[in-house]
Amino acid sequence: MTQVTGGPPESKLQVSISGDVLLVEQHGEMTEEALRLCQQRVLELAIDTGLRRVLYDAREMVAPASELALLQQKLDDQLGGMKLRRAIVVPGTRIAYLARIAFFEGEDRVFYDDIDAALAWLRSA
Repeated sequence: MTQVTGGPPESKLQVSISGDVLLVEQHGEMTEEALRLCQQRVLELAIDTGLRRVLYDAREMVAPASELALLQQKLDDQLGGMKLRRAIVVPGTRIAYLARIAFFEGEDRVFYDDIDAALAWLRSA
């Protein structure tokens, strides 16, 4: 498990391996620095492990500014030819909307408060 720092003290971001998926858990506020570090760690783990399924658990995340969603689009340019299958679990419509902006390309899907459905979808391909 890797704890990524770079946010307010009440914010916590962890990137880890959970079985056959990469797990990103965000609690509290997301910052630009934390987002960049998170993306870097996801890429490192994907390369090191060969895992391409990523579960983003944003159920306890504070809705960030829309600029961070646009930054995620730019960070995805770092993927090159790597294809990630990403499930984003959100608590409500505001973060779901931002997740759809952030992860607008590829094989990504947003789930409302349902980790089990997200994992089933990730493992279905």
